[in-house]
Amino acid sequence: MKTFINVEDIGPIEKALAEAQEIKNDRFKYQHLGKNKTLMMIFFNNSLRTRLSTQKAAMNLGMNVIVLDVNAGAWKLETERGVIMDGDKSEHLLEAIPVMGCYCDLIGVRSFAGLTDREYDYAETVLQQFIKYSGRPVFAMETATVHPLQAFADLITIEEYKTVKRPKVVLTWAPHCRALPQAVPNSFAQWMRAADVDFVITHPEGYELDPKFVAGARVEYNQRKAFEGADFIYAKNWSNPGVTNAADYGKITSKDMSWTVDTEHMSWTNNGKFMHCLPVRRNLIVTDDVIESPNSIVIPEAANREISCSVVIKRMLQAL
Repeated sequence: MKTFINVEDIGPIEKALAEAQEIKNDRFKYQHLGKNKTLMMIFFNNSLRTRLSTQKAAMNLGMNVIVLDVNAGAWKLETERGVIMDGDKSEHLLEAIPVMGCYCDLIGVRSFAGLTDREYDYAETVLQQFIKYSGRPVFAMETATVHPLQAFADLITIEEYKTVKRPKVVLTWAPHCRALPQAVPNSFAQWMRAADVDFVITHPEGYELDPKFVAGARVEYNQRKAFEGADFIYAKNWSNPGVTNAADYGKITSKDMSWTVDTEHMSWTNNGKFMHCLPVRRNLIVTDDVIESPNSIVIPEAANREISCSVVIKRMLQAL
């Protein structure tokens, strides 16, 4: 595996889940693969779970780890070609990337959407430059449009907690005070479509996700109807994807607090488990009583980030 961006990169889901369980049973089984190998983690944006889980996974596999915070201690990087660099950015990404590649064997990149230029974001401009110019295998640690390590961990968690063979899984939009990217819901939808689950997406009209990620998924605009009989509720805010109206891209076009997941919402489910990628804004996305309830599995879900990342890094090391 040379890149890890979309669900197709992981291959058969059942095999990936089996590998995840194998690693969970013995996290240090493949330490020999990473001996004398180096992972470089490059962060253009803040991180807690991704940083900690990815570094832990790499260390479990015997790797050395270099962490670069682009916005804290490094030269400010220009990402656009053709720009006269007479501002505060003193190094271009096109020189920086191959230099980074000289110092490592694998690269993980985290770079969020700017939410102003949909074409630029959805072209994955920054990530694609790393793939093209680094000369190293590259995996996404959340990009402008996807967060596959999170979605893989989500699927591992659903597999562990499901009580029926084909559970009903609902991705629900919830309100937020800031404009957030669509990366997490995009990837979650993509991975759930590939898995053996009954998948439903619910959100206000106008918040339709890009067909590239959700084509074929059932969309239900009535949140209560969507929640009925659900085994898992995955709450997440996203700003307007601009699918139905390009001018709305990246904007908050609804703040409807009736979409906040509370006890009443969860009562519509089949004793459903509550999921969220974290960090979560309490009493916007979800109420205190729901996230603190026995049916909240957000902590085991976060813990599985180490496992999903271990599978990905293991496969990349095996392909070197």
